[in-house]
Parts: sequence; C-alpha cells; structure tokens
Amino acid sequence: MTPFRTPEPAKPAVGVDRRGFLTLAVAGAAASAFTVTIGTMAAPSSTAHAAEGAAFAPRKRELRAMWISSVVNIDWPSRTGLSADQQRAEFLRWLDVAEQFRLNAVFVQVRPTADAFWPSPLEPWSQYLTGVQGQDPGYDPLAFMIDEAHARNLEFHAWYNPYRVSMQADPAKLVPEHPARQHPEWVWAYGGKLYFDPGLPEAQEHIQRAILHSVEHYDLDGVHFDDYFYPYPVAGQTIPDAATFATHGAGFADIADWRRHNVDTFVRTISERIKQAKPWVKFGISPFGIWRNRATDPAGSETAGSQSYDNQYADTRRWVLEGWLDYINPQIYWQFGLAVADYLKLVPWWADLAAESGTHLYIGEALYKVTSGVFTDPAELANHLDFDREIDAAGTPVHGNVYFSANHIPADPKGSMSLVRERHYAHPAIVPAMEWLPATAVRPPVLANVSRTDGGVRLSWNDAAPGAVRATSFAVYRVEGDGPVDVEDATALVATLRAVDGVRQTWTDAAAEPGRTYSYAVTALDRVWNESAPSAVRTVR
Repeated sequence: MTPFRTPEPAKPAVGVDRRGFLTLAVAGAAASAFTVTIGTMAAPSSTAHAAEGAAFAPRKRELRAMWISSVVNIDWPSRTGLSADQQRAEFLRWLDVAEQFRLNAVFVQVRPTADAFWPSPLEPWSQYLTGVQGQDPGYDPLAFMIDEAHARNLEFHAWYNPYRVSMQADPAKLVPEHPARQHPEWVWAYGGKLYFDPGLPEAQEHIQRAILHSVEHYDLDGVHFDDYFYPYPVAGQTIPDAATFATHGAGFADIADWRRHNVDTFVRTISERIKQAKPWVKFGISPFGIWRNRATDPAGSETAGSQSYDNQYADTRRWVLEGWLDYINPQIYWQFGLAVADYLKLVPWWADLAAESGTHLYIGEALYKVTSGVFTDPAELANHLDFDREIDAAGTPVHGNVYFSANHIPADPKGSMSLVRERHYAHPAIVPAMEWLPATAVRPPVLANVSRTDGGVRLSWNDAAPGAVRATSFAVYRVEGDGPVDVEDATALVATLRAVDGVRQTWTDAAAEPGRTYSYAVTALDRVWNESAPSAVRTVR
C-alpha cells in the first residue's frame, strides 16, 4: 500500500481464464503514464460512459474512505515531536477533509511497525508519535481518533501491519522492552527491515494478542490489514526462514506452500478471534491487486504483473472464498488500458470473486498517481468509479472505494478528487450493511418538530420510545414540496449524524433556502448500518 516499493511487472504473458486480487502500484517502463481513450477499448460497454463522463444515479449506500498512514509520518502525524494538542488538531483537520469530500470512513494506521498508537501492554508507543520509541505522547491517540471520527459519524477502521517490526534492520535500535528484543528468535532481517517470522506459532500468537488488545479495549468498527505479509522480494536476497521450515514445516515438501499455510492460518485465526471478541467488528484486507496471472493459473486474472500468491505468499482468493473476511479491498492502483494490469480487467475479476462468497468489495484507488503524474488524465479516478458502477449494476457488487493516501485528497491534484466528488459524491452516503453481522432492531424515530430558524430548518426528533434499543446514528431525508419522502432515493439523503446522549436529537438543515417548501423524514441506524423504517413526514413552508 505505501509506495516504498514498486515491484516490476512480469513480462506480458498469455493466459487462459480470469481471476485476480488486490494492492500496490506497478513500476517500471511498462507502468509509464499510458492512457487510452476508454471508449475505444475492448472492454464492457460501460466504458463508453466513462469516456463521456456520463451522469450516474447517486448511490445511497457505498463506502467512501481514505487511508491515513502513520508509518514514516506519511500523513499523520505530519512529523514527529508535535505536541499532543498539535497532533489532535492535525487529526481533526483530516476529519474535516473527510467531511469536505463526503467520505464516510477512515482507515487509520495504528500499528505500523510492531508498535502502538494506544497504551499497549504488549508493544511500545510508536516512534512516529514523538520521535522516540516507547515515549508516551501524553494522551491516548486511538481513543481520541475513534471518539472524534464517531462524532462525525465516520466509520473507524484500525489499520495494522502484522509482521513488520521495524523500517530498519538493527534490533539494538529498538527499545529494550520491545518484544523483538525480548525474543530475538522471533525476528529476522530482510531487505533492510526487521520482520516477525510468520512461521513461528509464538510470533503469530504475539501479533494476534497485540491486535486483539485494541479490539477488546476500543470501540473499533473494523480491523484492517494492507498488502504486507511475507516481505516483497528483494533481488539477491533470500528470506531467512530455512531453520523455521525445518522445525515447523512437517508435511510440506515446498517451502512456498508452507509459507502460504502460515499466512492462511494467521488470517483465519485472527478473523475467528475478532468475531469471538466482538462479532460486529469488521475484518478486511487490502492486498496487492493481482492474485495470480492467468498465464500462471487458469483461475488468475488477465494480467502480467507481480503475483501476491507467489511473492507475498498471500492466497487472497482463498480468503475470500472461505469467508474469512467481511470485505476485500484490492489495491487496483493502475489505469485503464495498462497492459500488465488493466483496471478494466481487474475490477470484474475481483467483483466476480467477491460475489461468490458475498464478501463486500471495496476498490483501492491510487490517488497519489495523479500527483506523481502516472495518471495523466484528471478524470482517471472519476472514470474508475463510473466503471465500478457499471460492474455493480451488472450484478457483481462493488461496494465502494478507498483512496491512498490522505495527503493527496485536499491537495486535489489536477482537480481529480473534486471531479470524483462532483460526479459521484454530490450527496452523502451510508456505509453498506453486512447482513451477516449482528443487527439491532432500532425503531423508527419520532420526528416531533420541523421549524424555520435564522440558520435554516431545525429538526427535532425522539430516538424511539423510552427504554427502547438506542440508535447509533440517524439519516435525514428531504424533498422539495409536500411529501412523500422516498428514503430509497439517494438524492433525498441530506445528512447522517451520530446519536447524542439522551432521547431528543436535533439537527439544522443550513442548506434549506428561505421561501421554499420542504418535507423531511428521519430513519435510525444501528452500529452496522441497518436502517429502520422512516419517521412520519413533516413539512415546513
């Protein structure tokens, strides 16, 4: 996910079937700023819409998120050594950005290198907070971030890197109490970095306990991993796990199969343990965008790039088909028409795969490639969403998009994010509900009053009846004129907001124009975004 390494694509190859998976960017000559006119491609007929920038009906439900990276201070905190107040102020500005672009979720990196953005009893405070590993930043960043995201009704996914211990390779530079110092047998160096050995059950158990501590003690909405499992290959280096394989690899003739088994076991087990702790917490992974190429495996995608199955030992296809994930978020960081990894071919592959198990599909988008100039067309990302809508309409759902990384959203390179907002995010959206998560039977709100004020139209409603199950948030719908209000019409959705303490809720529609007649209805939402029937309609003139 993070653009530290850009694996070279394989030479173009010929294949037989289709299928693929998710993650980071392809580099090299083949990944140069190659663009084509979408309407001229041999692709689904929907691409003509992307070429024309045709209007699509807004969607009431879709995930719209951004990754907020903390490793080496990519996004937040912007640098080490900021005071607690400065760090909090910076994070609030990121939430302002999310609201400005009508996003509804943030994926925040809270364990970038076997460290923590919360007071963990198992791993030290992250150096990316204060500049000094193990130093208390003077507040609890994870608690603060969750509270502030929820106050704006943004879903909060805590993002962890499971195996990476350090961005440098010298264990002596870690604090003495670091688990890698306490258990040097758990760790090996590779490519100038330190990693926990995925083949050691003790190391796997430590990583899972470290993650689960935050799940158990914080009000997370999701647990999120990116594409870093076994490290990306480094030329001339061999992963130093031969001794571990000799000890723990019984039954596996091939070390590659054993490594995949280790990652599979980790993914399946952490999924089960998250659900045991809190069944409503979502678990999702954002892998490299290619599982395998069709030339290598008939089940693979029509691509010719780096393969996560072979290079990171990440069998992402299996994870989806086995139902171990609530969502898969492949990083399809390539443009339309790129020969080795074509967005037009990868998205349908992933959509078909996800539909087989009902796993939700979010597409990872490389906003940073607009900044870098790889995507030369300012409409590239907006066109991606056009295409995703067509795939979704064809019956293989695409449930949303996630943008890497946060810094590039307010920078709005070439106006690309503004175009996404204008074309696709003109209205708020509700996070898609996952029917397998535990639902709460919230009751319709009682819309008690709608009246004009100097600031707009003020709504007041009661959260069901006293003693009833409380809603987590609410959705407000508005139409011009005297009702009815169709709550399935995405253009009628004007706001979602978090429930506040007490039964009575209020909200002011500052966009309501004087002298116009409006009708309103309100629905209640549980914590996993299941929606009640609407309130009675009330009209203001």
